[in-house]
Amino acid sequence: MKLALLGSPVHSALSPVIHRAAYAALGLNWTYHAVECRAEDLPRILAAARSGEWGGFSLTMPLKAAVVPFLDDVTDVVVRTGAANTIVVNGDGRLSGENTDVHGMVQTLRAVGITDVSSVTVLGAGATARTALAAARELGCGRAVAVARDNARAQSLATAAARIGTDLVIRPWTDAARCLSADLVISAVPPSAADVLAPMWPAGPGTLMDVTYRPWPSAPAQAAESAGWRVVGGLSMLVHQAARQVTLQTGHSVPPFDTMLDAATAATS
Repeated sequence: MKLALLGSPVHSALSPVIHRAAYAALGLNWTYHAVECRAEDLPRILAAARSGEWGGFSLTMPLKAAVVPFLDDVTDVVVRTGAANTIVVNGDGRLSGENTDVHGMVQTLRAVGITDVSSVTVLGAGATARTALAAARELGCGRAVAVARDNARAQSLATAAARIGTDLVIRPWTDAARCLSADLVISAVPPSAADVLAPMWPAGPGTLMDVTYRPWPSAPAQAAESAGWRVVGGLSMLVHQAARQVTLQTGHSVPPFDTMLDAATAATS
């Protein structure tokens, strides 16, 4: 069976390392590649999948929202977030989509004892910010502040928030430092994008989840930890969402999470 990560750029992605470790542990002679793919390439690659060339895909930027119209079946999580990061190619060629990022974020937060959230601030307004709103909603928080760098993305995020059932307030990036005193802050922006906030981080208690994992610790993570916050990195989230993908794509209900995490940790050390 042949699977792949689709996105651009993917040359330094950890997904191949993580998935190959899972397949080896499960005794599967499967392959997993990283394939450069832009939104305009999707029709060609997905047509090849329907014809039996591929068994499934993981999706990263900039494809998570762009892929949804091409999918035959999607879960409620995909509908609410408007984003999919997983495709399972069924025997009849139908493409089923899921968003395992939400599962990955929720599992990561629960693993450090966060089972209920009263207030949340999300830094960013892209697909990962949608994931953050859905994860916070699953943890009981129906109100959130999002700090947006891009007005166009902010409008899409507001639409997604309505589907998720979150009462969302959107603030401009210039207000970011004034929005950091929530119970949970989720940094859903690319590496280094939030570094400017590090010198302004308020004293805790609080929890920062930074979805980045390379370089780690990030500047906000170091600042938050020094200010008394609990800090959670993105590597665990990446592996949790990949483990859910492995379950969906292989049918194995208990994926080898520890093996996958060890492989990811080794690849980033």
